[in-house]
Amino acid sequence: MPQITFLHKDGSAQTVQAEDNWSIMQIAVEHKIKGIEGACGGSMACATCHVYIHPDWIKRVNAADNEQCEEEEDMLDMAFDVRENSRLGCQVKLTEDLDGLIVALPGTKNWE
Repeated sequence: MPQITFLHKDGSAQTVQAEDNWSIMQIAVEHKIKGIEGACGGSMACATCHVYIHPDWIKRVNAADNEQCEEEEDMLDMAFDVRENSRLGCQVKLTEDLDGLIVALPGTKNWE
């Protein structure tokens, strides 16, 4: 089972075990990660699963068949504090190749 670490605005980190091939949004909702709502259930109709992919992981996420599409980019235009590494969590599937992935919630200032 892959692991994912969520970094929170207050500087805390939460690492959870994830089901293989679940999206970041599904994992966050299952583990009640504060700040990830997933209101649309993964249909890319909201931005309540917005996360930042840690810079060290961006290439690996994209290489794992998680490239960002134009529709996701458009939806991110409605999100809070969008950055170059912003993604909708519903569009990134976690696999063993991404075991150890680190993401931050909107508003997080740094990666320490």
